[in-house]
Amino acid sequence: MIKVENTEVYGWETAIRGMRNPMNSWEKSDSCYCKEPITTKCNNLGCSHCGWAWSDLGKNPFCIGDNDMALMQKLVKAGTDHRKFMRMITVSCDIIAPLYWWKQFDTYKVGTVTDSCSTMHKIAEQEFTLDDFSCEHLFNGAEEGTEFLKDFMYTIKALNKARETYLETKKNIYWWQMIQLLPSSYNQRRTVVLNYEVLRNACQARKHHKLDEWFGFYKWAESLPYSELILEV
Repeated sequence: MIKVENTEVYGWETAIRGMRNPMNSWEKSDSCYCKEPITTKCNNLGCSHCGWAWSDLGKNPFCIGDNDMALMQKLVKAGTDHRKFMRMITVSCDIIAPLYWWKQFDTYKVGTVTDSCSTMHKIAEQEFTLDDFSCEHLFNGAEEGTEFLKDFMYTIKALNKARETYLETKKNIYWWQMIQLLPSSYNQRRTVVLNYEVLRNACQARKHHKLDEWFGFYKWAESLPYSELILEV
């Protein structure tokens, strides 16, 4: 299970100025902020890519013109050394995903900042329920008489017993029971700041991964403005 919320994308102007610095070609830039309602085409010179679903990403959508888009695509295909502008397009969001997925996401540390909910400080804050975990693939008696989901419920029961005793006694030994029993399927929320270059690396490397969460992550990246910069090979 993965959920991505509160997405924001910004830094387009900075990225385009920087992209055009090497050839001093700023006068060829044809991108702009859309001045009209998002549902209509604006009349600004060079604003030929209006119509993107930016309603959740800012009140004044930034529309990339033909000249700037052509240069972006050329630089993206030229490789990491040439597409430095991608590192200037910033994305922030909240991601809720299981710990086993976060372990893989942590591979993409460069250009990424995360601020997570704390299991150290808040593990006993509320009762554990099945909704706190990603367990949609566990057998529930349908396969060979195996009931892994039922066994998993015993783990949740043990976690809640340790939690109750910890709250009653405040003894750290019961806190340790929660910390060391906590499955890697536990869903953790993190606020993440990254950029289009990091997203491109992650999506290109993980788009065929066996974890469902990476497919959900890819679908979210697909919804971002001008996602072809991220997804196209």
